[in-house]
Amino acid sequence: MRNLPSLNALRAFEATARLGSVGRAAEELHVTHGAISRQLRLLEEALGQPLVTRQGRGIALTVTGKQLHDHVSGAFEALRDGWAQLQRDRQDAPFVLGCAGSLLARWVIPRLERLERDLPALRLHLSPEEDPLAPRHAEPDAALAMAVPPWPAGWRVHMLAPEHIGPVVSPRYAGLARLLAEGAAGLSGEALLFTHSRPQAWPAWAQASGMNAEALHYGQGFAHLFYLLEAAVAGLGVAIAPVQLVQDDIDAGRLLAPWGFRQTDASWILATPRRRNDNRVDALAAWMRNELKSAPLTSILP
Repeated sequence: MRNLPSLNALRAFEATARLGSVGRAAEELHVTHGAISRQLRLLEEALGQPLVTRQGRGIALTVTGKQLHDHVSGAFEALRDGWAQLQRDRQDAPFVLGCAGSLLARWVIPRLERLERDLPALRLHLSPEEDPLAPRHAEPDAALAMAVPPWPAGWRVHMLAPEHIGPVVSPRYAGLARLLAEGAAGLSGEALLFTHSRPQAWPAWAQASGMNAEALHYGQGFAHLFYLLEAAVAGLGVAIAPVQLVQDDIDAGRLLAPWGFRQTDASWILATPRRRNDNRVDALAAWMRNELKSAPLTSILP
């Protein structure tokens, strides 16, 4: 800045003058006593006049020091007030959570009432994004996703829980009795429901279950997991999904999971842009981690 001394030197002088002690200024600024003294000397050399004199264990301001203090104290106080206001505004602003529509509809929204009760200070704004880690619209404060590493550059990732997937079917499905009699092997003869966004889900589960993934047959495909699961609930066939997204339906008897769930190489994550620093993220991540951990995780197989 034009014609201004070092801001570090001015900060050291302001703290020394306000606290009346080089030692206390050093403690406040987390530097050494010698560092404060060097910054004061820089100012005195630039002005050609002393700013402070020793007085007992503290200091006293000279006439020039008092004049300088009058100028810098107001400036630093305004900076502190402005910074505090920006922090308050940030904390009061809505927290934008990017999330795929299926996660939003089947996991976040059913828990919103509990989330608002447990984190009342978090003003959550939900932003549907099919790929929240590559948003088409404004970048969110955080993104909830199920993803596999390596993580996208520019994001800080909070691990929440491992993903488990498995087949689910409605009690109303016409072929259910035959499937239950044949066991998991009977799925090879089914026209399985799947999503175009994740065609590898069925092969991954089959391989983890010791089945021949190439023997699987596919029926109706859906653009989104939400539509797939609605089709399964309607009794249109056997679908595959993460356990946390179908646990409520299993508990309510709308879906069955007789073949169990297998862990994948994906994880539930809460990701935040690296350049942002928002202490609300840690509280939200801890809450989500606890929610995912407390789920019954029906019939997870080793």
